Amino acid sequence: MRVLVGGGSGFIGTALTQMLKAKGHKVTLVSRKPGLDRITWDELASSGLPPCDAAVNLAGENILNPLRRWNEAFQKEVISSRLETTHMMATAIAKAPQPPQAWVLVTGVAYYQPSLTAEYDEDSPGGDFDFFSNLVTKWEAAARLPGDSTRQVVVRSGVVLGRGGGAIGHMLLPFRLGLGGPIGSGHQFFPWIHIGDLAGILVHALEASHVQGVLNGVAPASATTNAEFARALGAALGRPAFIPFPSTVVRAIFGQERAIMLLEGQKVVPRRTLAAGYQYSFPELGVALKEIIA
Repeated sequence: MRVLVGGGSGFIGTALTQMLKAKGHKVTLVSRKPGLDRITWDELASSGLPPCDAAVNLAGENILNPLRRWNEAFQKEVISSRLETTHMMATAIAKAPQPPQAWVLVTGVAYYQPSLTAEYDEDSPGGDFDFFSNLVTKWEAAARLPGDSTRQVVVRSGVVLGRGGGAIGHMLLPFRLGLGGPIGSGHQFFPWIHIGDLAGILVHALEASHVQGVLNGVAPASATTNAEFARALGAALGRPAFIPFPSTVVRAIFGQERAIMLLEGQKVVPRRTLAAGYQYSFPELGVALKEIIA
């Protein structure tokens, strides 16, 4: 297949591109800078969709960038980097004389309300209680196409764990020094997925013609809490991991609204992902972490 990937130069995009190429597919990236096997967002807007069999959008400013203050300007960037790119790709698909067979968007489990007791699958309600859940609702709405000539899939991703980026990138140093531990109380759920499985779910969604609608991009071992994750990462590194990262510090670094993403969590299950026939390579946390830090 010829696959167009928006925002494909980042952490998830790099893993997806490698997997697609390994399976014999041709990948073109949509990015800010031109280059080999790339088109720019401006070119997409002016010239329309290049010939392709499938399209994916992964573009979006990193919400948990600790170097950026959570102010109105950054919030606008977070919103526009998702909604505008998604709307641009959806518009190009809708206008294409030969639209692609599949259109896949990656959003987030922030759609579901944090809870210490609730369990969420793809049909659970959400998307209307805070900045991030409302963002996911608008983001998914921006991707919707009229008609049914193109299969539409949304993957709501959990925390992505992998080598060389994502959440683990920020955590490794303190944990290697034996200074790691749970964030806040540690009781909050920690919906995670290995980068290889997120890329795998995306490839499955692109290749399997029966897959459509919402898939939760989380590992099936969904009842992991933040404290259990900290213990497992410490064990994988052979280090103690019991020094908690106080919630007051998290709020000071990230701001009250963003801190919720770290201090609260959701128990999310990939019911439709499993029913769609996806087989996980890293269903268990211990195995996933061993692969990442090997």
